[in-house]
Amino acid sequence: MEGQAPYILFDRVEVKYSDVVAGLRGVSLEVQKGEFIFLCGQTGSGKSTLLKCLTREVRVTKGRLVLNGRDVRAVTQKEVPLLRREMGIVPQDFALLSGKTVWENVAYALRAVGRTRREIRKAVPEILDRVNILHRADALPHELSGGEQQRVAIGRALINNPPLLLADEPTGNLDPTHSMEIMQLLAELNLRGATVVVATHDMAVVEQMSKRIVQMEFGRIAGEAVDA
Repeated sequence: MEGQAPYILFDRVEVKYSDVVAGLRGVSLEVQKGEFIFLCGQTGSGKSTLLKCLTREVRVTKGRLVLNGRDVRAVTQKEVPLLRREMGIVPQDFALLSGKTVWENVAYALRAVGRTRREIRKAVPEILDRVNILHRADALPHELSGGEQQRVAIGRALINNPPLLLADEPTGNLDPTHSMEIMQLLAELNLRGATVVVATHDMAVVEQMSKRIVQMEFGRIAGEAVDA
């Protein structure tokens, strides 16, 4: 919408790890609320660093980073957990608890953010249903396919109904069929109102999604396109 402040704003952002090693080099990027964008590029291009700036796993060295009107650089270390509760973070490696069932994995995440037993009993089936994995609620992670494990990981990221979903290589461990299932699930969540930012080098999947593509190279934005 014209005149509306972007939901995410990177303004000439730099990340320097040392005098000679940089993660981001003068990145400027705007993401509007409700958008779905892909960050594309080879390993080392800066995709993951950009996501980690939003979660404050990586500190911005120079420039301005604003998330929903808030200066991310000004967030104190004590405030970082609260910042992260406003986003759903989907890791590449699923990071599921191996000795706990699908139900227990999501319940554990809900307990960690202070939900009561009654709230957990109500929320878990709703979350599992949203990611189409409720029928495997009693299964352990090793009994699931890669695509099913990723659905559980996404479900866990939805525990606070976050307005922002960040996914770092969510299809990196999946075959093409499961990769498209996961991308379609993220697209459905986007249609329900979530802003979605996906870092990936899986162009075969990206080209089927008709979303905005931000191409990264050597810590810079090399170009943008809307894949139609």
